[in-house]
Amino acid sequence: MKRMRILIDTNVIMDYIIDRGSFSNNAEEVFELCLKERIPCCIAAHTIPNLFFILRNHLSAEDRRNILLNICRMFTVVAIDSSKLQSALQDTVFKDFEDCLQARCAEDFRADFIVTRNIKDFAGSAIPTIEPCELIAYLSERSR
Repeated sequence: MKRMRILIDTNVIMDYIIDRGSFSNNAEEVFELCLKERIPCCIAAHTIPNLFFILRNHLSAEDRRNILLNICRMFTVVAIDSSKLQSALQDTVFKDFEDCLQARCAEDFRADFIVTRNIKDFAGSAIPTIEPCELIAYLSERSR
């Protein structure tokens, strides 16, 4: 059986880092399943500076650096290059440029899914999207 590969979207990593109710539980379970099951996972390179900025109201600079270093060690970081930037800039299907870059990174990684809570934002993606709770159910079903 082919090994599943996934890209984890910024919002799921945010849920994992800061307490956002039930979203945090699902994000934590996704992380645990990825690491325990050794599922190849990636994040887009621009996720790190985005999170460093977004988390400034929640965590100190030192805490953000340490947490994000650990995230970089946990997952493959897919680079943003000129080709991905130009492709995303020319894509008129995506409403959000950042989401389009996420999709381009998922394609480069040959991901089977993009794990996100914002499914509708990836309507133009060639890679299917799945919510964290759906991934958890899917992996549970596969392991039976």
